[in-house]
Amino acid sequence: NRDGYLEEPPQELVELLARCGQVSRATGGAFDATVQPLWELYAAHFSAADADPDGPSKAAIRQALARIGHEGVQVDTGMVRLARPGMKVTLNGIAQGYVTDREAALLRANGIGHTLIDMGETRVLDDHPAGRPWAVGLRDPRSENGVLREIALTDAAMATSSAYGTQFDAAGRFNHLFVPATGGCAHRYLSVSVIAPEAATADALSTALSLMPLEQAKGLLQQFAAREAWFIMPDGRIVKETA
Repeated sequence: NRDGYLEEPPQELVELLARCGQVSRATGGAFDATVQPLWELYAAHFSAADADPDGPSKAAIRQALARIGHEGVQVDTGMVRLARPGMKVTLNGIAQGYVTDREAALLRANGIGHTLIDMGETRVLDDHPAGRPWAVGLRDPRSENGVLREIALTDAAMATSSAYGTQFDAAGRFNHLFVPATGGCAHRYLSVSVIAPEAATADALSTALSLMPLEQAKGLLQQFAAREAWFIMPDGRIVKETA
């Protein structure tokens, strides 16, 4: 981000950025790893003592949007380059899932199964040692410790995206789920949880679906071999979409 390029990038970074590009194309840009300029804009705006409660100006948002677009991330094994000055990458929408999958692979390689991994996203290996599925809670976005229901998982991953993760203002109008097309913040759902074979897939899709209409969920889940998505609507209703 500082220099706009990285020579001889680690293989893991090349793999992860390539996956970001794949999800970005599949979601019509709803998932975009280059939204870091928006994060910096909102964080700087609301850290000011006299911050306008209506958020950054339209002009400031337009300037940030000019530096966003995953097609500007050029990736190969020898170089990662950002095509436009001021572009910056954040892996916040997928990296926790990716690291969770690497941990799962490490455990598998050492003969360890029947395990639940929680590194911000959840992945379970096999079933529970008691011979039943693992029970993972679907958090109530309106209650800090509330659980809306339990979801049975066996050899799968679940990731959740929600505005409650990071809010820039006390009123909760501005959050970290940025809409790359407009520079605004997502409020379509209270939360979105995705169940998929891998945590990185679940992580990225839960981020993307937070910005997308319900009717687009089934096709996206099918494309990435994900199992289902749980949407908590603004009125508290739970909507389940399956592949």
